[in-house]
Amino acid sequence: MMTSYRGKLKTFKGLTAVVKKLRRRGKKIVLANGCFDILHVGHVRYLSGAKFLGDVLIVGINGDRSVRRLKGRGRPLMPEAARAELVAGFACTDYVIIFQEQNVERLLRTIRPDVHAKGGDYTSDTVPERAVVKSYGGRVAIVGGPKVRSTTELIKRVQRSKRLRSRNVGNS
Repeated sequence: MMTSYRGKLKTFKGLTAVVKKLRRRGKKIVLANGCFDILHVGHVRYLSGAKFLGDVLIVGINGDRSVRRLKGRGRPLMPEAARAELVAGFACTDYVIIFQEQNVERLLRTIRPDVHAKGGDYTSDTVPERAVVKSYGGRVAIVGGPKVRSTTELIKRVQRSKRLRSRNVGNS
């Protein structure tokens, strides 16, 4: 029987209630986060690696306003609801929440995950939220291997390819 991904999508209030129940059951909670604007193999490796660190994987998705502030004009390419549904569709993802802040500190303080997982573009010393995680006794983990894919780079490659094709069509 298939589980609906829609049950994985939570509000702050809904997620807080779920986390409370999970803690009573002794579950180890992991939080991963990102924009997830164009899904690629790096995202799969990151989230799969994060899930391996605990019993429950919660994924925080930067909301549209947050992505615009972080990535600039023209981003995100997909609206937050679509990005959240895609990430919820991964088997390794247990819950998804959209947050509008520029960083994930409020979510960390709210749910206090045992592990805050970050991708290979960070080191344990460069994780911006590491002080918040340490303040409540959590730990930071780097997962997913070295960063070999980047949504921003994929977008640039598509744009370059499109420009080259239009030049070639004009020269025919």
